[in-house]
Amino acid sequence: MPAPHDIRAAEPRDLHAIVQLIEELAEFENLTHLLEVTADKLAPHLFGDSPLVECLVGEIEGEIVAFALFYTNFSTFLSRPGLYLEDLYVRPAHRRSGLGKALLIQLAQLACERGYGRFDWTVLDWNEDAIRFYQKLGAEVLPDWRICRLTGDALQRYADGDRPSMWSPSSWLGI
Repeated sequence: MPAPHDIRAAEPRDLHAIVQLIEELAEFENLTHLLEVTADKLAPHLFGDSPLVECLVGEIEGEIVAFALFYTNFSTFLSRPGLYLEDLYVRPAHRRSGLGKALLIQLAQLACERGYGRFDWTVLDWNEDAIRFYQKLGAEVLPDWRICRLTGDALQRYADGDRPSMWSPSSWLGI
C-alpha cells in the first residue's frame, strides 16, 4: 500500500526542494540545456509582492516529492480565466501512489472554486505513460494544436525588429 501523502500550497521554505524537483523534471524531459532556474530567480515570481505563479507541493512522510506549478490564463472564447498547469512532476519512486492524480484533482477543484472556464496543460508527445494517465482521468489531448515559442536570442531579435521578412508587419497587412 502506498504511503499517505499530503498536498499543500508551497511556502518560501520549500524553494530549494521545488528547484530540485524542477531540475529532475528537466533531466527526465531531456531539457537540462534550457535550465536556468534558481531559488533566487523563482522566489519573486512565486512569493513576491505580485506573484505570477502558484505552486502546490506533495509530501510523503514530510518529504516534498512532487510539485505542480500553475498560473491563471484567459480564454477569449469563453471570456473567462482559466488555470494553466505549467509543470507537474512526481519523483519516479512515488509514481502510481495517487499523488499525481490528487494534485490534478486539487487543481481542478481550485479552477472550479475560482469560476474558471477550463484547466489546460501540455504533455510531450513521446510521454505515452503521461498521455494515457491524462486520458484515463478524462482529459482531452488536443491533436491539432502546436505550441509556438520565441525565447532567448530569437525573442530579443524579434523584439528589436530584426524579424525575417515573411514575419514583417507590412507582409501581414499586404503593404
